[in-house]
Amino acid sequence: MKIKLLAVVALVAILATGFISFNRNEEAQKGEAKVGLNIGDIAPELAYPSPDGKVIKLSDLRGKMVLIDFWASWCGPCRRENPNVVKAYNEYKKMKFKNGKGFTVYSVSLDGSKDRWVQAIKKDNLTWKYHVSDLKKWNSAAAYTYRVPSIPSNYLIDGDGVIVAKNLRGQRLAVTLESLLAKRR
Repeated sequence: MKIKLLAVVALVAILATGFISFNRNEEAQKGEAKVGLNIGDIAPELAYPSPDGKVIKLSDLRGKMVLIDFWASWCGPCRRENPNVVKAYNEYKKMKFKNGKGFTVYSVSLDGSKDRWVQAIKKDNLTWKYHVSDLKKWNSAAAYTYRVPSIPSNYLIDGDGVIVAKNLRGQRLAVTLESLLAKRR
């Protein structure tokens, strides 16, 4: 009796595994990416409040090339990197990419003080409109979701929300954006 029961359980397991593999192969054939943090994955959703309290969802920016930028007002390396992000934003915000129209930044602050966060946005001339924070510093749910080990840290996603590059600093951001531009005729 035990042998028959084990045989049935094994058969069910084999069939289930085959069904799961079939579904995964079917998804891959359709070109559907999985949600994850690797290049080629769909970037996980983020939805956090802006300085004025309005929740901004990352998915609301679909159709654009987006830099998800993790930073904080108290982070010296972040503040030194901000001029590079500002320069790239100003240069590429109206450009057409292979998979996205325009470039913007979704800034995720790991600040704990709204006042210091807002002051840094103004002082560093971060003129894009997508600034969010849960004001929990390193306990930020967004930083946890993206497994951010240090800041500055960033992810570049295309118009479909697919991660195309990570941790672009200095001139690497502009070089990468340039390589993703639509061909001009």
